[in-house]
Amino acid sequence: MENAGRKLSLDRPATYQIKVPGELDESWSDWVGEMTIRVERGGEDPPVTTLTGRLDQAALQGLLRRLYSLGLPLVSVICLECGLEADSCSCRNRKEWERK
Repeated sequence: MENAGRKLSLDRPATYQIKVPGELDESWSDWVGEMTIRVERGGEDPPVTTLTGRLDQAALQGLLRRLYSLGLPLVSVICLECGLEADSCSCRNRKEWERK
C-alpha cells in the first residue's frame, strides 16, 4: 500500500504537457490560463504547439474541450508530475520533461 498516495486524484493539481498541431502564439496565453506555450518547428514538418502547466482534473477537462471546439486534434497529453514530493509520483514522465 506504499504507492496508495502516489496516484493522480480529482482534487489535486498535476503538471501536464499537451501537444497540438499548428501554431498557437502568445496571444492565446489568457485563453489557456497559466500554461506556458512553446511552438516547435522541425524543418519541413508542420509546427507543434506544446502547452505545459499545472491543472486539476476539472481544468484539464475544460482545456481539452476548448481545444476540441477549435478542431485541434491532440498529439499527446502527458502527466509530467502529480504534485507530490519529488520522485514519488507514478504518473510523472520526468525524462521527457527534463529534455526540454
